[in-house]
Amino acid sequence: MTLLKDKTTTHELADELSSEDIDRSKDRSRVLAARRNGRRGMLLWLLLGPGVLTMLGENDGPSMLSYAASGATYGLGFFLPFIVVAFAAAYVVQEMSMRLGAVTHRGYGELIFQRFGPFWGWLAVGDLVVTNLVTLITEVIAIRVGMSFFGISAQIAVVCAVALVVVNTLGSRYSRWERLTMGLALFNLLFLAVAFFARPSPGAVAEALLTWTPLPTGTPQEFLLLLTSNIGATVTPWMLFFQQSASADKGLTPKDIPQGCLDTGLGTVLAAITGCAALVAAVPLFAHHINVSNLQGGAGYAEALRPIIGAPGATMFALGLIEAGAVAMLTISASTAYAIGEAFGGVGHSFNQSISEAPFFHAANIGIAIAAGLIVLIPNSPLLAITLNANMLATILMPPALVFLLVLVNDREIMGPWVNSWRGNMLGILITVAIILAGTAYAIVAVLGTFMSAGT
Repeated sequence: MTLLKDKTTTHELADELSSEDIDRSKDRSRVLAARRNGRRGMLLWLLLGPGVLTMLGENDGPSMLSYAASGATYGLGFFLPFIVVAFAAAYVVQEMSMRLGAVTHRGYGELIFQRFGPFWGWLAVGDLVVTNLVTLITEVIAIRVGMSFFGISAQIAVVCAVALVVVNTLGSRYSRWERLTMGLALFNLLFLAVAFFARPSPGAVAEALLTWTPLPTGTPQEFLLLLTSNIGATVTPWMLFFQQSASADKGLTPKDIPQGCLDTGLGTVLAAITGCAALVAAVPLFAHHINVSNLQGGAGYAEALRPIIGAPGATMFALGLIEAGAVAMLTISASTAYAIGEAFGGVGHSFNQSISEAPFFHAANIGIAIAAGLIVLIPNSPLLAITLNANMLATILMPPALVFLLVLVNDREIMGPWVNSWRGNMLGILITVAIILAGTAYAIVAVLGTFMSAGT
């Protein structure tokens, strides 16, 4: 073996490598062997993860409740195809995020600090932490609501939610954390079973998807609330932080971009199907003219569905809420940890590192989960208001994150030949403008509604 210039042997070099370097090199050697041997299926399996987890992680408690509220309020109609379009937009955004991580080997927050400076970096991280804390509170609520269906107390439910994050953090290996989380995420398919028990008309589902009719009726404020909530259920800032950082943590390279696109596409399809299933599952409430205004916090959906679709379907809806909240607890906590770890430059920020090697990273991952659990247990906390506005907050904060993303993915200095195409830029700008218009329209209608109510 050839010696290095400083006469360091390979054995001495191995002593200088961190456990993170060694673990990641083992993972990459398996990827290289699969690519060299033409084993495309194995290659995809090895690179699968960040995209699927991002999309299914976004099918969290408030998202599934938002889809259910759409079906219970308006039936199949407008929102079923809208969910499909929203996830298509999410794919466009997350493909850019994945590509950034694969090319730069840097997380989203780390790149903002490096390219735009500390002010914008801390602003982005601060917005993310606040949004993530609010969202994690709703995930704990979803787990608590789901477990309450089975008679489990709020205290035990909160302990289980936080313990899940703690236990899944202690493996000191990204691949182990990823596979355990993916295994849990597959239970998002429970909503397909709930939709089956709802016995939808295949013809009505096909008509809604193909014709985008009937259009919703009712108050503009109610419609725009659900519209922006559904947008916030599919395109959110934490997804950018998580997928880009997870892609870097997994060790993706430019050669892995095709598999990264397949990973993101598979996650998009699975999440869109299960999101639509949650909407279809709640359509019987619309058909039976059930007033769902008091169910928006999620506390009564399973019970309201029980006499209509039966106990098995209602049970699976409750289990689906637990799963949705649990996966989101893991992925959103992780996105917070990545962001904070990247903000403190030079400190460890990887699941491949132990607690002693990456204290800020693991403390942020576990700490924000504990904070969310404690807030949920505070007596008389405005949990319903938090749940209703979680997705709305994500919609409001998404446009600035998209602007940063578009600037970074068009930066030829860091992206080289993998910069965005003009089609990607056009789609990214269109998505950004659409989100801004939706959020602005709701804000205007809500303010006008408040003034009109005050004048009567």
